[in-house]
Amino acid sequence: MCVDLHTHSLYSDGTDSPEELVRLAVSSGLGGLALTDHDTTEGCGRLLAAGAESGLRVLTGIEISCLHGRLSLHMLGYGIEPDDRLLRQRLRRLQEGRQERNQKILARLNDLGIRISPEELRRMSPQGQTGRPHIARLLVDKGVVSSMEQAFQRFLGRGRPAHVKRFCYSAIEAIGFIHQAGGIAVLAHPGQLDPGLRLQPSLVRELAARGLDGLETVYPSHSPAVRAGLERLASRHHLVQTGGSDYHGANRPSGGLATGGDTVCPPDTILDEIDRRLERIRGG
Repeated sequence: MCVDLHTHSLYSDGTDSPEELVRLAVSSGLGGLALTDHDTTEGCGRLLAAGAESGLRVLTGIEISCLHGRLSLHMLGYGIEPDDRLLRQRLRRLQEGRQERNQKILARLNDLGIRISPEELRRMSPQGQTGRPHIARLLVDKGVVSSMEQAFQRFLGRGRPAHVKRFCYSAIEAIGFIHQAGGIAVLAHPGQLDPGLRLQPSLVRELAARGLDGLETVYPSHSPAVRAGLERLASRHHLVQTGGSDYHGANRPSGGLATGGDTVCPPDTILDEIDRRLERIRGG
């Protein structure tokens, strides 16, 4: 049975509520689901309640943007306590960084003759985190571009005229506060960093020495060769192997949940391994 441990809700850049995600997972025959919104745990309480009502095995989670040297990474945290006070303090700084960047992006777009007001952006994202995908959606709605992908290619992506950096913690800091909140830290979609897997051996070695718990080996863009290489790395460093679809709902209509077939299918045995890792973290 498949599980999906990488999904996003309307609390970050997805379009489904946590309850809708659970219903979709149940109707798709999944054996488990994790919610990993960007830099926020606001949807986790609703996920836990919906999971308990449906009988689906669910897991609290988060996806944190971070840096390791000059590398931009995403760190998944599983089994975290969503209301942990110190975690929320650290996330607040990331959320403030997003708001600061949004204002600068709107100003740059304005300089390019593209008018998007803060009020329009707030209406696009009435709850949760607001970020570049919401701005991209507005660019599509206004007819400036034909797709969200084009919005990033022309304006919002790295090196484009409206791209703005924002505050990020280091990967080692992210691992630390995920552990402090009772969770395990897993490097998200590591195959995207370098499909030739030249960067990953030293990166994983360095992060594993500082507490990294796992690698997301099963991911839609990972080729069989990349997945096999990541599995060897995970085994070498005794890391748990996770996986998921990176589901965003209507914001990425081509990507469904991890149900097998034409999509990925992380096995449900992952959940038992994560439980063992969580016991180790909390027991320590």
